[in-house]
Amino acid sequence: MNQWKKVKLGDLCKRVTSGGTPKSSNNTFYNPPTIPWLKTKEVNYCRIRETETYISEEGLNNSSAKLIEPNSIIVAMYGQGDTAGRVAINKIPLTTNQACCNLTINQDIADYEFVYYQLCTLYAKMVSLKSGAAQPNLNAVIIKSLSISLPPLPVQHRIASILSRYDSLIENYQHQLKLLEEAAQRLYKQWFVDLKFPGYEKTVFVDGIPQGWEKGILDNIAFESGKKVDKKTRNSYKYYLPIDCLPKHSLTYLNPANINLAESSLVSFEENDIIFGAMRPYFHKVCFAQTRGLTRTTCFVLNSREKEYYEYLLMLLFDDSTIKHATSISVGTTMPYTRWKELKKMGIIIPTKDIATSFGQIINRITDILKKLSLQIRHLTEARDRLLPKLMNGEIEV
Repeated sequence: MNQWKKVKLGDLCKRVTSGGTPKSSNNTFYNPPTIPWLKTKEVNYCRIRETETYISEEGLNNSSAKLIEPNSIIVAMYGQGDTAGRVAINKIPLTTNQACCNLTINQDIADYEFVYYQLCTLYAKMVSLKSGAAQPNLNAVIIKSLSISLPPLPVQHRIASILSRYDSLIENYQHQLKLLEEAAQRLYKQWFVDLKFPGYEKTVFVDGIPQGWEKGILDNIAFESGKKVDKKTRNSYKYYLPIDCLPKHSLTYLNPANINLAESSLVSFEENDIIFGAMRPYFHKVCFAQTRGLTRTTCFVLNSREKEYYEYLLMLLFDDSTIKHATSISVGTTMPYTRWKELKKMGIIIPTKDIATSFGQIINRITDILKKLSLQIRHLTEARDRLLPKLMNGEIEV
């Protein structure tokens, strides 16, 4: 530890720049969408390999946007909620919005991954440095002046290598999650949207649906299974899963909150209940419960009336068409929400129990793997997070 020294972050960089936003009113700045463009909400202690938005070459060349080379460190300077102070590494060339401070590290004097991991431990410090009256933010001057502890370069490489192995495994498991969820979605679409289920070639169709199937409403197969719970009983549940902890467009959650954070408007769920984000449903937050826990009334807790229809119900609720419908019937302006008494009237097709059972057997195998993968990811994340500060302060020598 006596070989470690304090250095200013700016002194480790060969380039520090913010991003820029091409005018959204100019369609040619975004079409054809060829260059990744990063928003601060995507900066969340991760490696960026793709972005939600892309701009065009014209957008890059005729706006304040700048191309950031791979393996730079991106620091969120401002944004909604607790965004400011979060960091990420870009693994692809990209552009960013102006709320990102992009640090390209001089790798002759510092390992960019080591610097990234140091900044992961300094979130609270960066938050304390925010300035401004109406909305305190970070800026490039503050970020460049931030002091970090730096050991000799070979030690940096070793520490970064240890921690990046954890992150590589986590990324690998997250990729597997994504592929499995996409496979489940494709299967649902094939069987119940395109109606190309096993044996469809020999099936008679009546009024546009297979013979033996029925037209009905969501209420025919689903019910609210959650129960209102008093805060006093919260410790009998494993964890807390408010709507903020539900991921977007994923059946599998990875970051439940501590049960001691559960305070009010609590609803219990059991293993395999379906949690549907009713507040701002367009965010597409639909997951299956991996074990029992608590959420809030901003979510519906649902299950199937008959076990044969559980997996069909899960994928039906997760489907984009259900999300669009829930959004269309939402009430409220600032925080629109859908109500179960309205959503349960949504028209659906109800397959035979045989078809639902066959579909369920396939999806059940997928959800079993999803549970195991998410547990592995949580264990790896916890192990990395325990190790991180000890490596960063020299408590563990490498």
